[in-house]
Amino acid sequence: MNTNVQDQLYKAEILAEALPYMRAFSGETFVIKYGGSAMGDEKLVQAFARDVVLLKLIGVNPIIVHGGGPQISQMLEKLKIKSRFIDGLRVTDKDTVDIVEMVLSGSINKKIVSDINSAGGTAIGISGKDGHLIRAQKLKRTKSDPDSNIEQILDLGFVGEPVSVDPEALEVFEESDVIPVIAPIGVGDNGETYNINADSAAGAIAAAVDATKLVMLTDVPGILDSDGGLISAITSQEAERMIRKKIITGGMIPKVQTCLKAVEDGTDAAHILDGRIPHVLLLEIFTEHGTGTMITSEFS
Repeated sequence: MNTNVQDQLYKAEILAEALPYMRAFSGETFVIKYGGSAMGDEKLVQAFARDVVLLKLIGVNPIIVHGGGPQISQMLEKLKIKSRFIDGLRVTDKDTVDIVEMVLSGSINKKIVSDINSAGGTAIGISGKDGHLIRAQKLKRTKSDPDSNIEQILDLGFVGEPVSVDPEALEVFEESDVIPVIAPIGVGDNGETYNINADSAAGAIAAAVDATKLVMLTDVPGILDSDGGLISAITSQEAERMIRKKIITGGMIPKVQTCLKAVEDGTDAAHILDGRIPHVLLLEIFTEHGTGTMITSEFS
C-alpha cells in the first residue's frame, strides 16, 4: 500500500472515531478560554480559528473568552505606564483600566473575530460591558503582615470579579450562525469598568449558560501528577486533594479552581489543554484518549 493511500485511510479512521462525539455534542455549548502562546503564533491562531468554525458547523455552540496580558503590557510600555502586580494580578488604576479596555475590546478582540471570519465562520466581538453581560465588583484580596500577623486589605484598583452573567444576552448567538468572542471586561453597579481575569470570566459564563464544557487553553499540557506525568482525567475531589497536598501549585491553582467552580455549578466537564499544540481542541474533544486533562464531578 502506497503512502498516499495510507494517509487517506488514517484520515478516514480519524473521522470515523470523531463521529459519535460529533453526534453527542451537537447542540451543546462549549465555553473556550483562549489565551497564552496560542494567541502569539500565527499558525496556532489559524488552526484555532478553523477548529472553532468546524465546531460551529457540526452543531456545537462555541463561546470564546479571550485574555491578552502580554499585549496589554506591551501597550502600557509604549505609553510609559508602569505596571505593578500583586499575586499575579495587575494593579489597575483609572488610566490603566482605560488602556486595558482599549486593548482587550479593541485590537485583540477584533483580531480574533477577523481570524474566525477568515476561516469561514461568522464571529462578532463584544465585551462583558455590552448589554451588561458581565456584572462585576471590585476584587478584594487580603495579605497577612509577617511581623504583626494582621490581615491587610490589598487595593488592586479596577480589578474585578464576576458577580453575575446574563445568559439571555448570549442566547441570540446560540440560535444563529454567529460565534461570540468576548473580552473579559465587566461593569459595576455605578457603571465602573472592571478588568476581569479571563479564566474567571470564562468560568462564570460557562456556569451561567449551563455549558457542557469549559475549555481552558493554557501553556502547560494539563494537570501533572507528583512524578510529572500528565493526568488525562480526574474528579473534582481528586483535584482538590492535589491542591491541598501541593502537587498542584503556582499559577495552576487558580486555573484548576476555576474549573472546579464551573463543574460545581453544573458544567459537565472542564478541560485544561496545551494551546501550543495545533488543533488541540479537536484532539481533546473528538478522540478517545484526548490530549489534556478533563475534570468532572465524582458523580458525573
